[in-house]
Amino acid sequence: MSHQIAVIPGDGIGQEVTPAAVEVLETLDIDFEFVEGEAGDYVAEETGEPLPEATADLARDADATLFGAAGEHAADIILPLREIVGSYANVRPAKAYPGLNAVKPETDIVFIRENTQGVYSKIESEIADGVSTLTRVITRDASRKIAEYGFAYAEEHGYENVTIAHKANVMRETDGMFLEAAEDVAAERGADYDTALMDALAMKLVMNPEDYGVIITPNLAGDVLSDLAAGLVGGLGLLPSANIGDDNALFEPVHGSAPDIAGQGIANPSAMILSAAMLLDHLGYDEQSTRVTEAVEAVLADGPHTPDLGGDASTEAFTAAVIDQL
Repeated sequence: MSHQIAVIPGDGIGQEVTPAAVEVLETLDIDFEFVEGEAGDYVAEETGEPLPEATADLARDADATLFGAAGEHAADIILPLREIVGSYANVRPAKAYPGLNAVKPETDIVFIRENTQGVYSKIESEIADGVSTLTRVITRDASRKIAEYGFAYAEEHGYENVTIAHKANVMRETDGMFLEAAEDVAAERGADYDTALMDALAMKLVMNPEDYGVIITPNLAGDVLSDLAAGLVGGLGLLPSANIGDDNALFEPVHGSAPDIAGQGIANPSAMILSAAMLLDHLGYDEQSTRVTEAVEAVLADGPHTPDLGGDASTEAFTAAVIDQL
């Protein structure tokens, strides 16, 4: 079966790590058709549109999209792309890899973040001079949907510990609904789970990350907590992510465009290649996804390493090492 994959490198190091991920995917015996689209600061400068309609259509019509990195126009690219693919779940693994200097080497956590609502619903108003408001939107349907995805993900990927993060003691109506909906899903599935206040969870993750597996969270909490967990495993440069919709999906590294090293050929492509592994998993290529993940892990353990990991290898050399492992 053929799959069309939209490839949008974006800005900065996205132009370097995205081709690396495509090169890895091309070594696999899978019928992928890669179609490239343009988006980013450079496109906005040339055309006035950071995300041209042609690129939006490309992502809309593809089976999945690989996106590299966004610069100053990130909000004008990432958020629309997530909406285009109908993404309701943002999946962010934070895992410590052997051979790297992680703060907490025992960390292996996956954040399942609601991707459509909360304070990112873009409902803001200035109601008086010097007074602005932000409306937080939580619905039962969206809360159930992310909980169902989170519990299913934990079961499919072998995580025994599931935690529902919330702040229902203060945001009683909104997070109260989120918590109640998630607990209803757990009861219907007969699944074990814990709950945690999101602020206390931030402290517990730093102290005892080994106590956590899958964490189901509202939008902003998932954004903040997953970045915190990145610090436990070696930084944002190692974190992949997936934006999952009912019929489409977008895969991107959590890191940004890193303009300070862009164009030097030294960017670490690990997160981008691991995002490609998540794409494989999403499309049902479980064996190939595992192979790619294990190849990246082997190179992270034994080298060569890019400068951010203390080595002197280029993006190209790291990618070649991954392909050699495959």
